[in-house]
Amino acid sequence: MASSGEGKVVCVTGASGYIASWLVKFLLSRGYTVKASVRDPNDPTKTQHLVSLEGAKERLQLFKADLLEEGSFDSAIDGCQGVFHTASPFYHDVKDPQAELIDPAVKGTLNVLSSCTKASSVKRVVITSSMAAVAYNGKPRTPDVTIDETWFSDPEICKASNMWYILSKTLAEDAAWKLAKEKGLDIVTINPAMVIGPLLQPTLNTSAASILNFINGAQSFPNSSFGWVNVKDVANAHILAFEVPSANGRYCLVETVAHHSEIVNVLRELYPNIQLPERCVDENPYVPTYQVSKEKTRSLGIDYIPLKVSLKETVESLKEKGFTHF
Repeated sequence: MASSGEGKVVCVTGASGYIASWLVKFLLSRGYTVKASVRDPNDPTKTQHLVSLEGAKERLQLFKADLLEEGSFDSAIDGCQGVFHTASPFYHDVKDPQAELIDPAVKGTLNVLSSCTKASSVKRVVITSSMAAVAYNGKPRTPDVTIDETWFSDPEICKASNMWYILSKTLAEDAAWKLAKEKGLDIVTINPAMVIGPLLQPTLNTSAASILNFINGAQSFPNSSFGWVNVKDVANAHILAFEVPSANGRYCLVETVAHHSEIVNVLRELYPNIQLPERCVDENPYVPTYQVSKEKTRSLGIDYIPLKVSLKETVESLKEKGFTHF
């Protein structure tokens, strides 16, 4: 990789997360100085994998910051040319969606952006959004439909279906665009689908957990279709969105849209000896797949890692980290 970041200082929020860890790794390898925010700098499970990255000793600084605390990102963002806002909770078992998902996503985004408006050094902010903020608007998603960056999820539909994570990402992105317009901030959003691939962090993240579930003996697979993309492509897209002057607006990041049955089939091909789920969780027809336009991400310079490779990397990484039972 080119050392395009030499002499440049950038901030990564939520730096211990799955995507963010790869982002920090790639930024360091490109010569950037990285100011990384984490909730608890004293928790080794959140920081050890970051401080051991190549270049970290010289060019990684950790900051304590909390999404819900106004001004807590000021010192991390001060003096940075670029800010990568990745911090936002993602998990399924939610008891209080407002407190656990929506507030951290929306207020956190506004907090980070308001710190950016105070720092005259900031040239561009790249926000980790999600296909969750794109695809849920009541329009049919079938094989002849192509979703692109002009689609926005509808908060009312999310609320009516209790899709709280999807709602949190939709409201957060919406709030970001409004504030950016008002304050004249240059922001770009990256909207990945289900992110898989190798893990740098020692803890299990939500999207890798879905693959782990299959290889650790789940009896059935969900009747759902998702877009899938490799974490390295997602991290790389964030950096390109900052480095490419013409980058703008949103970027949908999806290598393939596949039903869970297809994911299981690819895993079966890769690992014929593993016990994998044989049946779907229900008797209904399979939820159809759809297309996601690659035009805009290709213009950014993304060349996608194929699904099969991503799945193999995910399983090998889960094995290596001791999460698997086989």
